[in-house]
Amino acid sequence: MKEPIDWNDHYRSGNLPWDTGVPSSELQLALSRHNIPPCRAIEIGCGTGTNCVWLAQQGFEVTGIDLAPLAVEQAQERARGAGVKAHFAVADVLQLPDLAGPFAFFFDRGCYHAVRLTAPQQYAPAVARQLASGARGLILAGNAREPHDPGPPVVTEEQMRDELGLAFRILDLHECRFDEAPGVPIRFLGWSCLVEKR
Repeated sequence: MKEPIDWNDHYRSGNLPWDTGVPSSELQLALSRHNIPPCRAIEIGCGTGTNCVWLAQQGFEVTGIDLAPLAVEQAQERARGAGVKAHFAVADVLQLPDLAGPFAFFFDRGCYHAVRLTAPQQYAPAVARQLASGARGLILAGNAREPHDPGPPVVTEEQMRDELGLAFRILDLHECRFDEAPGVPIRFLGWSCLVEKR
């Protein structure tokens, strides 16, 4: 049996192939394209806080969660350095504490495709519990049409529709390329999935 990933080790060693250091271009496109106004938002798997800081700069009241305490520490430092207000918490998306929701928007760049490897039916209901009625969210995930090792975990369109459909209506699902991270010359093929809570 495969050992569970110690995400803290990644942040301790600086081995962060997903951390681009710039706000997600797909997030920026989605907010503009779908006219999502500033609101209470949560980022699931916030990492070092780049996207949380950017959302806060756009006027969102943002909370970021991550499983790795070191990631949360780095996110807090990034927010302080940028002079923005954002709340961060160490938390497991499948067992979220009271985060003073509900939230009207969520962003997930890579948490879903990791969680679904062991709990494919649990992700969508767990996230939906934190959301207001009609809340929308953007999920970025690795695309099974182009698996890479090393690379992000991948998922098929059918799997996404089945698993996310447990709690969400899919508004837009299309292929995209992940932003390039320092030291990782490949822009991996992904899915960009805009959802709305049922």
